[in-house]
Amino acid sequence: MMRAQNIFIVGPMGAGKSTVGRQLAETLSYTFKDSDQEIQRRTGVDIPTIFEFEGEAGFRARERQVIEELVSEERIVLATGGGVILSPENRQDLAARGVVIYLHCSPEQQHARTARDRNRPLLDTDDALGRLRELMEEREPLYRQVADMVVSTEKRGTTSVVKEICRRLESEEI
Repeated sequence: MMRAQNIFIVGPMGAGKSTVGRQLAETLSYTFKDSDQEIQRRTGVDIPTIFEFEGEAGFRARERQVIEELVSEERIVLATGGGVILSPENRQDLAARGVVIYLHCSPEQQHARTARDRNRPLLDTDDALGRLRELMEEREPLYRQVADMVVSTEKRGTTSVVKEICRRLESEEI
């Protein structure tokens, strides 16, 4: 069906990585993993707490370790955190060990999806939409650099996105 055993989902917060990843894994009979959930499970605290005590650098170090371990598993769909692509090592590991799917949506769509979520330390600001636009400008080239496939989630339901991904994987349109 495809050239790699693993599927890694990248993209900004609110793009639907965890939701799409969970349904995609179920459809393909793969194991679903979420790097942010794995970090929280290992530390016993939520992401905002890690940011509070260790800063973003501390969180990124933990994220790097988790990614390094998870990419070596087989037949997984891995939903990554929005900033995973900031690390050249993460980008290299993801690209080398699976099919990377970039879920894309506009900062406005991200804002609508994350507005009530208090588990987003990078959005702890008076101008969350402005911050989302800044993050997209900084990260978009890195998402595209690592991606084998770009799929829009803009104003789309999960089932539609998963069907597109499966169709493209089957036709090797990556």
